[in-house]
Amino acid sequence: MPVARVTGRTPAPSRGRGARVPGGWQGGAVEFADVVRRRRMVRDYDPDRPVPPEVRERLLEHALRAPSAGFTQGWAFLVLEDAADRELFWSATTTAGAPDGWLTRMRRAPLLVVPLSSKAAYLERYAEPDKGWTDRDEARWSVPYWDVDAGMAALLMLLTAVDEGLGACFFGVPAERVDALRTAFGVPDTHRPVGVVSVGYPGRADRRSPSLRRGRRGVEEVVHRGRW
Repeated sequence: MPVARVTGRTPAPSRGRGARVPGGWQGGAVEFADVVRRRRMVRDYDPDRPVPPEVRERLLEHALRAPSAGFTQGWAFLVLEDAADRELFWSATTTAGAPDGWLTRMRRAPLLVVPLSSKAAYLERYAEPDKGWTDRDEARWSVPYWDVDAGMAALLMLLTAVDEGLGACFFGVPAERVDALRTAFGVPDTHRPVGVVSVGYPGRADRRSPSLRRGRRGVEEVVHRGRW
C-alpha cells in the first residue's frame, strides 16, 4: 500500500523541492510519518533566506484546514514579515535590555505568524438555531475549544514547515505583554494570541531544548486501553 503524503498536491518537478532533515536533503514530498517524526522546535534561523511567498501562503492555507467546533473557524492570523513589523513584535513582547542567546537566535526568523482565538465567535456560533445555546453561557464549554482549535491550526503550520524543508517553532507571548502586543498591532479585545509560530530556514546555531533530556514517553506509559 502506498504511503500517504503530507500534501494533497503533486510536487512540480521544476520546484526542486526537498526537505532538509538531519543528515541531508531529501528530494520530493516527505512521507507523512517522516514529517511527524522530524517535527521539532527550531530556535535559530538563517536571516538571509526569507520564506518564499508561495510557501508562506501554503502555511496559511493549511492552517485553515484545521478542525473547529461547529465549523466556527473563529481564528485569525497576524502575519509579520517586514523587518519593521518583526522588530515591533519583539519590542512589544520582550523586556528591555540585552537579549539572551534564545532571543538573539529567534529574532532571526524571517516570518512570524500569531494565531489568535475568538471566544466570542464560538459563543455566537453556538447560539445559532442549529446549536441553540442562546444564553451564550461559557460554563457550557468543558474546555476552551476556541484556543484548542487555534492550536490545531498552529500545528498544521508546524507540519507544513517540515514538509517544505523549513524550520519552525511554537512559543508563547508572556501574559504581561499581551496588552502591548494588542496595542502595537491593533488586535481587538475579541481576539487573544494563543502563541506564535516562527518560520524560516534553520540556522547553524540551533540548540535543542534541554527539556528533551526528559525523554519521550512511550505508548505503554500514556495509553489506557478499555479503561484507566
